[in-house]
Amino acid sequence: MAARLRSLRAPVYAPGCDNIMVNLSVERPTSNVQRPTAPIGVLMLDTRFPRPPGDVGNPATFDFPVVYRVVERATPTRVVDGGAEGLVDAFREAARELEAAGVSVITTSCGFLALHQQTLADAASVPVFTSSLLQVPLALAAISSRRKVGVVSFKAEALTPAHFAAVGVSSLDRVSILDLESAPAFYRPIAEDRPTLDVAAAEREIVETVAAWASSQPDLGALVLECTNLPPYSAAIQRATGLPLWDVVTLVRWAYAAVGSSELDVGRLTRALPLFELLTSD
Repeated sequence: MAARLRSLRAPVYAPGCDNIMVNLSVERPTSNVQRPTAPIGVLMLDTRFPRPPGDVGNPATFDFPVVYRVVERATPTRVVDGGAEGLVDAFREAARELEAAGVSVITTSCGFLALHQQTLADAASVPVFTSSLLQVPLALAAISSRRKVGVVSFKAEALTPAHFAAVGVSSLDRVSILDLESAPAFYRPIAEDRPTLDVAAAEREIVETVAAWASSQPDLGALVLECTNLPPYSAAIQRATGLPLWDVVTLVRWAYAAVGSSELDVGRLTRALPLFELLTSD
């Protein structure tokens, strides 16, 4: 039987939310950039573990509209260890449903779906960003050729050269991968799909693990967090390592900016001119 889809009912930290389309009435600050009304779509794995703010599955992470779709039976084990075998058609169907719902961009809740980047991109006519690993080529180009990009992965042994090739990374010579199985407060609740998560303990273990690893590799020039459950801890990781850091949230925000209008508020620009003139005068 083909995997069935269901709308995400509880992407937030505390289960019980009955919203299908969530975060559609976010109060936005006044800006000179006109944002689109079309939301971002997120293809979600079928999980119950908590998603604190910062997680791609928590709508409070974003200050723009988000719509979620869960692919039933797409568990972390099947997607991470099994390469989403038998689930790709369901993900493609979910992508088309999100597009029909009016989303402007589609992403996912698991970086290992990078393996199916082109297949899922071909399933929709809106841009599809399966994984934060899509930022690895950007990071490699941005740093010195003498430095490496550190990829922090949920499960390094399951992250293959094929995953990287699917997002445009043909060589791993300048890529170093860290496994987070050694951070059990974070790893076990997700791997075992537990209903509880000690966020403070998870952050402490993650930061200690990543910082120690980064210190042992002085040639690291940047970090990319493969796991979509890591962004709640991104700021702490960046502070501890001092390295530029990209994750799924930076990817989604960049993607959202790309589909928005960039019309300038001429009034605001005019009001800023005296300050500009002051700053540039002799």
